[in-house]
Amino acid sequence: MAAYSLDLREKILSAWQNKENTQRDLAKRFKVSLSFVRDFLRRYRETDEIAAKPQGGDRRSKIKGKNEELVKAIVREQNDIYLRELSTGQKFNGVKEGLRIEM
Repeated sequence: MAAYSLDLREKILSAWQNKENTQRDLAKRFKVSLSFVRDFLRRYRETDEIAAKPQGGDRRSKIKGKNEELVKAIVREQNDIYLRELSTGQKFNGVKEGLRIEM
């Protein structure tokens, strides 16, 4: 689900600061969940931030060092290899490496 717009967040904050309604009523008025309003206002009180928090996690490779070089060499040699073939521990270049890949 996409984050709520900054404009909507500003409207909710303005209504809350003007004491127009309860959090529950603000959620109904702006058609968002009560938990969003609670969490949003708590975060605003603690950090003065109204922008959405970054979404998504670390997308960098978890394969490091020796295993990274091995995978690169295997893919250079056989560029149509499947991940499941890598994870079965087949022999590559005559060397059976203990390459553990979870799918």
